[in-house]
Amino acid sequence: MRAAILKSPASILERPLEIGQLPQPEAQSGHVLIRVRACGVCRTDLHIVEGELPPQRQPLIPGHQIVGEVAGGSMPELPAGVRVGVSWLGGTDGKCRYCRRGDENLCDSPTFTGYTVNGGYAEFAVARSDFVFPLPAALDDLHAAPLLCAGIIGFRSLRVAGVEPGESVGLFGFGASAHLAIAVLHAWKCKVYVSTRGASHRQLADALGAVWVGSEEERPPVELDRAITFAPAGDVVISALSSLRKGGVVAINAIHLDRIPEFDYDRLLWGERQIRSVTNMTRADARDFLHIAAEMGLRPKVTAFPLDHANEALRALKSDLIDGAAVITL
Repeated sequence: MRAAILKSPASILERPLEIGQLPQPEAQSGHVLIRVRACGVCRTDLHIVEGELPPQRQPLIPGHQIVGEVAGGSMPELPAGVRVGVSWLGGTDGKCRYCRRGDENLCDSPTFTGYTVNGGYAEFAVARSDFVFPLPAALDDLHAAPLLCAGIIGFRSLRVAGVEPGESVGLFGFGASAHLAIAVLHAWKCKVYVSTRGASHRQLADALGAVWVGSEEERPPVELDRAITFAPAGDVVISALSSLRKGGVVAINAIHLDRIPEFDYDRLLWGERQIRSVTNMTRADARDFLHIAAEMGLRPKVTAFPLDHANEALRALKSDLIDGAAVITL
């Protein structure tokens, strides 16, 4: 099979993904073989490729927003040909204290698609059968792919922030995840305020119905009930925190974050304001969000790249040249 292969992390400017041939994988017991039709490109992929997340497997096929059809290892609930999705959380041990209490996103021994096991920048991928999700017919391949991480993790971020219908919610950064979260917030009758760099991102936020849009230096004109940060920069967390009302919550949606600057506790955190991190997702998050997305007819803004251009897709993501989401198509 053809695949984009990472042999050693390096700057995406050095084109570290090699397009080459590998043996087609085989589905072991409890797994299914998936013929990949599309795979979303995530900022976490960029962190992996550039080595900001320590290597776990070399060589590696990245990619964890996989849309495809079951091509092997089928079973009654997942027959051959059924269309499925695979996300970042590729498996858990089911035994640790977090799994036993229902917090599988915090599992002590997780498997991560496209990080600890090979992912979907390839013609075929293997996934644990209990961590794949049959996809509603209303979600086509190209537009379903970004939902499988950017959408699910954005949805979990709203849950972690404790968003209630009708609240004022700030989105700090407006890429693949935020532009999906805003659709859910509108369904919940929330007022959405967006602070982000890049004129095209601000234009997209305005087009998608934000009541206020500003640059990364600007602050929303009202105190926010909740805020979610989507950029891997500590400065953004401080910006979000400075916009909160007393008792408000900031949820940090980032698997990697640079240093949070020193800040004034008395002014920014006192008053029972809270900072929470968003860690992975659960299968319940995935099922709930995919159901909501199908009901809403959610269609992300997508830029498609062929597999041969996987490096270009990641480079465009790093340079903020994409509005919405990037998807590799096969």
